[in-house]
Parts: sequence; C-alpha cells; structure tokens
Amino acid sequence: MSPAASGDEARRSRRVASEIKDSLRELSNQLSLLNHHVSAQLALKDVDLDCLELITRSGPISPSALARRAGLHPATMTGVLDRLQKGGWIVRERDPEAADRRAVTIRALRDRSAEVFQLYSGMNGTMDELLADYSEAELQLLADFLRRTTTAGRNATAALGNA
Repeated sequence: MSPAASGDEARRSRRVASEIKDSLRELSNQLSLLNHHVSAQLALKDVDLDCLELITRSGPISPSALARRAGLHPATMTGVLDRLQKGGWIVRERDPEAADRRAVTIRALRDRSAEVFQLYSGMNGTMDELLADYSEAELQLLADFLRRTTTAGRNATAALGNA
C-alpha cells in the first residue's frame, strides 16, 4: 500500500469516527428529549425519571449508593425519593442485612412500570424494526460497541464527579 493510500484510509477512518461521535451526541439529545416528554406525561421531574430507571435496573439499592450512581448530593436524593414514594413509584424498606437498623433500601414498584413501558412503546417498536435489519454478528458488534461506549460514559461521568 502506498503512503498516499494509507493516508487516505486514515482520513476516511477519522471522518467516520467523527460521524459516529456526532451521531452519538445527537442520539443523546434525542433520548434526552424523549425522556423529558415521558417525564412530563408521568408528572415527574427529569431527574426523578432518571433515578427511577436506576432503581428499576439496580434495585433494591440504598439511597447513598443511588446518589453516588446518579451523581447527586444525598440531600437532593432525599427529595427525589420523597417525590417518587409519594407518587407511588417506589418503596423504602428496612435493610435486614445492614448493621445499622435505620438503613433502608429502595425498590421500584413493578405495577407502575407498565405506565413507563407504554410511553416508550413507540421507540421500542421502532428499535425492534431497525434491529431486524442486522445479522446476529452485526448485532453482537453493535451490542459490544454500546457496552463499551456506556462504560466510557460512566468513567467520564465519574471523573467529572470527582473533579
């Protein structure tokens, strides 16, 4: 391969990498807007919906672990949890395994999850149609890329949170 050809290939790779990063930023914006509309439909604040998702995926979870994962101050987390509990989205339960008898865990109430799922059904249906166009090997590549991208985002978030 000639030096000019390898230089052209490197430029094309940089251009495609830049397009991927731009697309990820646009995807982030679109998902943020979708989540904002879902929050409004559920009469939740955006941060409340984010925390509800974390509780649903990670729960039961302690309030302090949730605050760390969400990057929120514990006092802010208390307000979020109060709103979610008042709205019937979560319960606080005593943690029987904790040394401190005051310790609680947070658990999402499954009977409310159908409301959230319904609001995302349009996006989920579209994703099913889109993913049907890919082979199993391509889906595995995409899943790997998204896992690695998520990890990179989590690490970047943690680094900024510790700054």
